[in-house]
Amino acid sequence: MPLFAATVFLSAFLLFQIQPIVAKMILPWFGGSSSVWTLCMVFFQVELLLGYAYVHWVHEKLSPRRQPWVHGALLLLSLATLPVVADPSWKLDAQAHPTWSVLGVLATTVGVPYLLLSTTGPLMQAWYARAFLAHGAQPYRLYALSNLASMLALLSYPVLVEPALAVTPQAWVWSAGYALFVLVCVATAGYTVRRQNGAEAHAAPLEDAPRPGWRECLLWVGLAATASTLLLAITRHLTQDVAPVPFLWVLPLALYLLSFILCFDAPRYYVRPFFLSLLPLAFVALDVAMNQGLDVPMLVALLCAAVFVFCMVCHGELVRRRPPLRHLTLFYLMLSVGGALGGLFVGLVAPAVFSAYFELPLGLFLCALLVVRVLWPGLRARWRAALLLALLLYGARLASLSLDDVRGYTEVVRNFYSQTRIEQSVDEDGLGPVRKMVHGSITHGEQYLNHPRRATAYYCERTGIGRALLSLPTDRPRKLGVVGLGAGTLAVYGRAGDEMRLYEINDQVLDLARRHFSFLADSAARTVPVLGDGRLMLEHETPQAFDLLAMDAFSGDSIPTHLLTLEAFQAYQRHMKPDGLLAVHITNTYLDLRPVMASAAQDMGKVALLLELPSGHGDPFCRRSSWVVFVNPTQAAHLPPALQGAQVLQPRPGFRPWTDTFSNLFDILI
Repeated sequence: MPLFAATVFLSAFLLFQIQPIVAKMILPWFGGSSSVWTLCMVFFQVELLLGYAYVHWVHEKLSPRRQPWVHGALLLLSLATLPVVADPSWKLDAQAHPTWSVLGVLATTVGVPYLLLSTTGPLMQAWYARAFLAHGAQPYRLYALSNLASMLALLSYPVLVEPALAVTPQAWVWSAGYALFVLVCVATAGYTVRRQNGAEAHAAPLEDAPRPGWRECLLWVGLAATASTLLLAITRHLTQDVAPVPFLWVLPLALYLLSFILCFDAPRYYVRPFFLSLLPLAFVALDVAMNQGLDVPMLVALLCAAVFVFCMVCHGELVRRRPPLRHLTLFYLMLSVGGALGGLFVGLVAPAVFSAYFELPLGLFLCALLVVRVLWPGLRARWRAALLLALLLYGARLASLSLDDVRGYTEVVRNFYSQTRIEQSVDEDGLGPVRKMVHGSITHGEQYLNHPRRATAYYCERTGIGRALLSLPTDRPRKLGVVGLGAGTLAVYGRAGDEMRLYEINDQVLDLARRHFSFLADSAARTVPVLGDGRLMLEHETPQAFDLLAMDAFSGDSIPTHLLTLEAFQAYQRHMKPDGLLAVHITNTYLDLRPVMASAAQDMGKVALLLELPSGHGDPFCRRSSWVVFVNPTQAAHLPPALQGAQVLQPRPGFRPWTDTFSNLFDILI
């Protein structure tokens, strides 16, 4: 038992430790989008399905004596694919084909090792069941152990691994751990061969149980797919509207794994009446979290609590229906089919088919429907009627919420990067019709149609960026850069002879800005759109000598982390004139980015000026905003009138600067 347990534990730990490592490694290549993590999860779930399919085939087609030899040989061959370091050449195709590029870099980097790791849990359980059946073997407990190791791997990453090592050393250490796993697993295979050659090998009793029917298999798939769908859909909401950082990836996934641990280690942990009574509360909590402006701790707590309840119900019902040991590999194959289908639905199908995030309400309804299905046979007629009525009412509520995401908007589009909506309404202050570009719950630009050339929202003349632009020289043409187009509002400040380079990763945003807003067309400056991730484009361009570079790239309410690291600021600095201004938009509901700005300024030898426009400022064209403008110490001593009165940001004692290999969300929560 210790040898089997060590093999399962090590494989599961490596299996889930590599997920945040490789996701963090490639996140900056694809715009820091929350979709990167979703696609990583899709890839890993499909790999898990392939691994479980391999185990089922081996279990059914190969003799018990041949299985260890075949698997051991594959493990030794897989060592040739190490180390698991992503090839930077994939960055070249990131903009043109982001979805397939993410999947391609994952396949070439970790495809083979991950596939073989994914086979370990069910294969070790099958071997253990055959070797120790006479001693009352309980192989399902090995599955609980594997999920415990997976959860420890995930939770240890943001706390221990990420702060201690850069990403590339992380990959090398992981590769060494994989080599150790191969040795341990080969040793287990050798032990299995010797054990099966002994007198205590009893395989015959495993052949007695009848094969589960297709309806039962479909129910296994449905329960697993529902948990996977809800996990990914809720994680997407967290990483889009807060920040795409490892902690917010791993926390919901760790709870997902915890539900596996509790349910498979001892079914008594799934107290059916208790968790079924919590299910309606989880539905309500998710409704509140998605539609109310909550602070970060409350938002994360509600969403994660809901994930845990949903997963406990789905996985608890799975364990209640698990088959005899003869069909153990079939059971795990159906679980992996469900997990992969849920991941493919959220990661690939939904962005291509839906204009809004309909996958979450569909997952919630499927969860409610499956609960009704598993309870149905044991209910009396009146309880069946009550459950059907509740299901219909909940479905109507979900349909109404889903329609709210698209109803009343002029246009709604969605792709790999985001969902973007165009909304038109009448201003409450009597300024006439106003058109807005909305991403998630955040306005990314607005134009008053009766005042089309007026700078608005976070970009009006009283905001930090407005003051910075007004402080620039007017006696010569200027070169301006903007990372993050939005509605194109900043083009208002362009004068005849100016050149304004507009970096935008999402081609849909550029198309909407041109068709629904007149800022770009009306600008007196020559506007040059540059499609691609702003940082990557700037890293590949020759120095632009900007008079001002504005960083305004948001995904929902979060700024992609890779745009705020010391390496990113060094790339921006290369494109500035000696007296050029770098302006960063840090308005945020959840995060206080001032310490990040102060540490970056200190690293560059700059002074960070905080320019805030508070609520209640009295200008109906403007929104509350916070901008940080980086200036030279000489400039800071002789500020132009437009920048006077700014607050100088001082580095926070003990605050660790953000780099491409380190960022700490906890330090900046509001």
